Amino acid sequence: MADLDAVLFDIDDTLFPTTAFARRARRNAVRAMCAAGLDAPEDVVSKELDEVIAEFSSNYDHHFDKLLTRLGPRATEGRNSALIVAAGVAAYHDTKFRTIAPFDDVLPLLDDLAKAGLLVGVITHGLAVKQAEKLWRLGVAQVIDQRAVFISDQVGINKPNPKLYQHALRTLGLAPERTMYVGDNPEHDIAPPLGLGMKAVWASRAARRDPADHEIEPTHSVADFTALGTLLRDRYGVTPAR
Repeated sequence: MADLDAVLFDIDDTLFPTTAFARRARRNAVRAMCAAGLDAPEDVVSKELDEVIAEFSSNYDHHFDKLLTRLGPRATEGRNSALIVAAGVAAYHDTKFRTIAPFDDVLPLLDDLAKAGLLVGVITHGLAVKQAEKLWRLGVAQVIDQRAVFISDQVGINKPNPKLYQHALRTLGLAPERTMYVGDNPEHDIAPPLGLGMKAVWASRAARRDPADHEIEPTHSVADFTALGTLLRDRYGVTPAR
């Protein structure tokens, strides 16, 4: 019998390379806007867009409108600004539709965990519609237990507040010591579940921060989900039913 009842996951930079994807999508959007008539060097536009996102958050709905305002009227003189914004939006979404995908080892592991009888779910920070869309586009929604999807926007509690994790445990009737959480952000994904007595695994391959820099020691660290599968088998006795 396995020593765990559930494995719950972060989404961004854990199940897929969100940061790299967003960088690529924004670059394509900037190129499309410049091709549509935005009169400014691409590197200048990209830098300004990065500042807009940093200041207004990635969940802001009008990044490109704010970008044009900051670049000033000369950048769109003689052009329809709505068409320029639309070019950026279309290029961004085209990139999303074409290229969003989980890491290659994610879906096989999630399927194995479900076959092993574990509850497999997600605890994620963000807007409900955006995070839910990611789960479908990544193919993750089809293999996890939909009762075990906790999005901060829906729950009303944001990371790193441990109450988000407590809510998941309470809702699912899970004991913290028999529940594992896997994420990339030391302060958001490792420290809160550790404080509740959960097993916290740092997924390092797309992480932008190191737990050691924050004096946080995860229960385990893994470079990829192949290593996570080995850990679950050898340390926790998780073996899928074939």
